[in-house]
Amino acid sequence: MISKSRLLCTTAGLAIALTATPLLAQDVTLTIESWRNDDLTIWQQTLIPAFEAANPGIKINFAPTAPTEYNAALNAKLDAGSAGDLITCRPFDASLALFEAGYLAPLDDLEGIANFSNVAKSAWNTDDGSTPFCVPMASVIHGFIYNADAFAELGLEEPTTVEEFYAVLDAIQADGTYIPMAMGTVDQWEAATMGYQNIGPTYWKGEEGRLALISGEQSLTDEGWVEPYRELARWSDYLGEGFEAQTYPDSQNLFTLGRAAIFPAGSWEIALFEEQADFELGAFPPPVVSEGDTCYISDHNDIGIGMNAATEHPEEARTFLNWVASAEFASLYANALPGFFGLSSEPVEIENALANEFVSWRNECESTIRSTYAILSRGTPNLENETWNASANVMNSSETPEDAAARLQEGLESWYTPGM
Repeated sequence: MISKSRLLCTTAGLAIALTATPLLAQDVTLTIESWRNDDLTIWQQTLIPAFEAANPGIKINFAPTAPTEYNAALNAKLDAGSAGDLITCRPFDASLALFEAGYLAPLDDLEGIANFSNVAKSAWNTDDGSTPFCVPMASVIHGFIYNADAFAELGLEEPTTVEEFYAVLDAIQADGTYIPMAMGTVDQWEAATMGYQNIGPTYWKGEEGRLALISGEQSLTDEGWVEPYRELARWSDYLGEGFEAQTYPDSQNLFTLGRAAIFPAGSWEIALFEEQADFELGAFPPPVVSEGDTCYISDHNDIGIGMNAATEHPEEARTFLNWVASAEFASLYANALPGFFGLSSEPVEIENALANEFVSWRNECESTIRSTYAILSRGTPNLENETWNASANVMNSSETPEDAAARLQEGLESWYTPGM
């Protein structure tokens, strides 16, 4: 039987021991909101283990939402105060609206933000360029992916000029083994994104034209903006029977099954195409009008990540964001997701050959972003969505290039005044 005095001594000793021993700090878990549900495995197996190994005490939970539901779901969570600590940011106006509503924290004093150029930060910055609110993660580059085996079989070379481009399409058409290009118009967005925004910078001269459109020095009815629609109208002769009812997945399948020779593409296709196609792949940038002309590529800021202004763990979130801004993250991300290219000023060695081909165009061509994403799609009618419709209509021959351009310019003028 334990005596009362001994029990008191034991209890007192335990109390002293507990007082003298500091409580073990609990891990902080940061939750990431994202629309990139395809990336769950990459985060769980590659990115999160690398961060957690270097930052004990901080755990990461990657919690994506379906892409089509992300904006609405995120806004609902932010309104309810239940959103994660870190917010994956779509480019330009959608994320700017979140910052202006007070949902995203300013990151102008984040150490790692110095690793990015003004162009890299442009998709997640205030209009005056003073306050970045998301760390740039990656861009995607537009061009054309092709069946290299089919090209070899038909004795074709990569075209560099528009004339050569159509000569290649004509040769494929004449042979009859392959559909020259895989693209449909039923979903509309691909006609604009991989059509108009792919070849358009060649005609409106990239950033020169995009900024002139914003300033009011150019209009969508100018030749540089109409000519790409004329080119898309020509494309319809090479897309195969029934392309008007062809979905984006249909086009992907036509190409990866070897039934089409060329796919007007974004670099995000690389991993899927390499997984599904049993033939060699090649890629070429948008052809120039005349040999020796400057080439232009859409090198579009696509994904960033910011901090929920209401997070209960701001210091830990900033630690994570600084890691995302590092060369280590850029290398891990670019090699885990071939075709998503880091925006950091630090050079990154990319292992994937096709991804290297795309990114090499940065050394040969002038880079620009999609013309409709910054400033010009804030009103109604929304220029981005209207460009989807116009591009599909032109390819379907239901609207002329000139009429499509005039309609878009009229819609833009109905709400947008340059300089206001």
